[in-house]
Amino acid sequence: MIYRPEEITETIRMVEAEHLDIRTVTMGINMLGCPGKDPKTVSEYVYRRVVDNAGRLKACADEVEAMYGVPIINKRVSVTPMSLMLEGAPPESYLAAAHALERAAVEIGIDYIAGYSALVHKGATPGDATLMRSLPKVLQSTTRVCCSINLASSKAGINMEATALMGGIISEVAHSTHQGAGNARLVVFANAPEDNPFIAGAMHGVGEPDIVLNVGVSGPGVVLAAIERQKRLEPHMDFTALAETIKRMAFKITRAGELIGREVVARLGPPVKFGVLDLSLAPTPAEGDSVANIIEAMGIERCGTHGTTAALMLLTDAVKKGGIMASSSVGGLSGAFIPISEDQGMVDSTRLGAMTLDKLEAMTAICSVGLDMVALPGDTPPETIAAIIADELAIGVMNHKTTACRLLPVPGAGPLDTVDLGGLLGELIVMDVKKFDCTTFIRRGGRIPAPLTALRN
Repeated sequence: MIYRPEEITETIRMVEAEHLDIRTVTMGINMLGCPGKDPKTVSEYVYRRVVDNAGRLKACADEVEAMYGVPIINKRVSVTPMSLMLEGAPPESYLAAAHALERAAVEIGIDYIAGYSALVHKGATPGDATLMRSLPKVLQSTTRVCCSINLASSKAGINMEATALMGGIISEVAHSTHQGAGNARLVVFANAPEDNPFIAGAMHGVGEPDIVLNVGVSGPGVVLAAIERQKRLEPHMDFTALAETIKRMAFKITRAGELIGREVVARLGPPVKFGVLDLSLAPTPAEGDSVANIIEAMGIERCGTHGTTAALMLLTDAVKKGGIMASSSVGGLSGAFIPISEDQGMVDSTRLGAMTLDKLEAMTAICSVGLDMVALPGDTPPETIAAIIADELAIGVMNHKTTACRLLPVPGAGPLDTVDLGGLLGELIVMDVKKFDCTTFIRRGGRIPAPLTALRN
């Protein structure tokens, strides 16, 4: 890549004034070569595999950050879904693997390590079931291990038995971790991507190279600033001009992300390969670094009111079009994240009543993820949690897109109560849920079949 001086100057401005950063560089590591299934062998293999391959990740990323002046906020690791590696192992080996991941994350100095995961969209093996049942203990006894379960796909439909089980597990995790915060490290998916660099749903898919580096670029603040500048020049710009403004900025963000990612890979050296750029706009609690604020800059008084879903469609599409022109390695989730807690604009909209759970669900038909970091009343029944998940999975299955749920029932909390988890997780506003019963529906068992659109061959 060749960069002009004016591009470098613009990048410096975006970093200093507009919150431009590389949200994460995530190393994916293949774990399928474990020589045994006993706890000691599993523990040693997992620990050594992570430390030996990712031991220099933080140092190399720090060197590139210092060289270019672009912050790399998170350095993380994802691994092959542990249920695949551990199939046939005793239950003790599952906890041993989780604790080995924790020890390795501490050793190499990263905040999160992901891939304690299972893929059960068509059915669960005995190993998958063991992993799911171990989740409460894993999330209670670790602080850096992230877990995910793929419950549905557009080809297979929705595994409702596993969905019902996860409703109960999320409820159990809520009551066994402080303020239910363990669920911030647990996400359930439809159509989970194999190359997602973002926590908590990152995993190293079976179709990936042995060792790969995926990059999550971000820049809600940069996009917001670009829209505000263009509004001063063209106060009455139409939607086409608005989309073009976002596309141009997404192009620039993506170029910066690819440069940084490839520089980190070059320092790590073989066998590490460059994977994908995830174009997701990932907000933070910082002022101005908000997807909700971008939507409001388009002319919506409060994110969540009528027109919000259309605005989110424009934003998501423009980001993808701009990014895909800047790189041939786009992947992961690549859209707009709309978490309730990690986006101050979303928190404010929820507190004012503009954002509700129903509206958020409608928006997830457009955005890249789903019901992300949504706090629920602590007395929400497990069947209701499972039904909320099923609704979100249905959107992903029918639309052939990734959707997910990261739900946090907060013990003792009710609608509109505030819970502050601190740091990147930010402030939670508890959202109300419907009080009508769905238990009979959730307990039917089996699988909701794949839609007709699955038959594409």
